[in-house]
Amino acid sequence: MTLTKTTGRRWTPLSVATLVLGFMVWWPIGLAVLAYILWGGQIDDDFRRLRDRLSERNGSNHRFGFSRTWCSGMHMHTSTGNAAFDKYKRETLRRLEEEQRAFSDYVERLRAARDQEEFDRFMAERRQVAPEGPSVS
Repeated sequence: MTLTKTTGRRWTPLSVATLVLGFMVWWPIGLAVLAYILWGGQIDDDFRRLRDRLSERNGSNHRFGFSRTWCSGMHMHTSTGNAAFDKYKRETLRRLEEEQRAFSDYVERLRAARDQEEFDRFMAERRQVAPEGPSVS
């Protein structure tokens, strides 16, 4: 039995870099980042949400005049310059991420049902093997 919930990759290059940078800046920051990662924090997802929020504020035009490249996990997302295609790509990736979350929830429910079934089986076997209560002499 594991004590932590593992629904995704926890130790990605970005999370390791954040951890190392945290320790380099000030060791309590490094400990805070380590605790966040160990208790299920997803630094890549947080970075992706921040990036999406910033890109929505800035609109589709980049203020420095060049197309932006973002690293998301192991995939590089680059603007093609075609707003319609970029919108289609964002919507498709968002839909796939929703499907991935739905599948992860489904797998988690299956694991919970399997764990409950195994526990019920254990308790049933334990009741059958248990002695007939304490005997009074």
